Amino acid sequence: MSTHQPPLPQAAPGGSYPGYISPIPVVRTHLGHAIASEWTKIRSVRSTMWTLGVFVLLVVGIGLLAGALVSNSSSSGDLSGASALSLGFFGLLLGSMCIITLGVLTTASEYGTGMIRTTMVACPSRARVLVAKAIVFFSVAFVITLAASAFVAMTQVSMLDGVTRTPTSGEWLKGTVGVSLYIALLGLLSLIIGSVIRHSAGAVTIMIGAVLAPLVIALFMFSSSLEKVRTALFEYSIPNQLSVFYSNSLGDSGPSGWDPLWIILGVTAVAFAGAYALLEKRDV
Repeated sequence: MSTHQPPLPQAAPGGSYPGYISPIPVVRTHLGHAIASEWTKIRSVRSTMWTLGVFVLLVVGIGLLAGALVSNSSSSGDLSGASALSLGFFGLLLGSMCIITLGVLTTASEYGTGMIRTTMVACPSRARVLVAKAIVFFSVAFVITLAASAFVAMTQVSMLDGVTRTPTSGEWLKGTVGVSLYIALLGLLSLIIGSVIRHSAGAVTIMIGAVLAPLVIALFMFSSSLEKVRTALFEYSIPNQLSVFYSNSLGDSGPSGWDPLWIILGVTAVAFAGAYALLEKRDV
């Protein structure tokens, strides 16, 4: 006669049967756990290192190149009234494409690989997942942008000492912290669009179009009847809003001061609310 006995039933984690207590503790999860999970994801994938690496290369490389060119050709024009900080615009405009790409990949890539199902099983609260992704991405994008833009700003001011005027404290704040917040929010908007579209290439295309299309369309509006539309497209295009942080603008009646930051903040908040509503209604 066989002496084999069926296995004893095991308790669920944290549960117990008579005479058995599971050694696995029951931990109530919270937002901090979701943030730790998203931080592990974003720092462990190669796309993060590639996109941020190219971003820093563009911002620093183009910024220093612009400073060197202006420094060598300064005798051909009077730059005493200009600020050296404005030369950082060119690198940040191109580098923003990298932040946009990373923002989209932070959400859309999980839908492409099916990893989002595992994420939602581990954290059934969809709002918590989206908030955690937003916090982690925004923090990374802001810190990297601030470090790169501040380094370029200090180097350019040093290179052009005596050629351009000394920036004021307000210009320093806008040209480093302000523009970094704007770029990070632009990337966060890309993350939200990636969550809505759920397709990496499509979401990247939409965001690049949002950055470049208004300016390109305005360039081909020659009719005088479209002058107001042309001016609005110029003034509210993302490249022009970026230039406002460096006290430059394509128009006199458009955003000024810190207006671009409030505009992108409002757009991102509305998009976030829409993404949350869709996330609650859709299947993963």
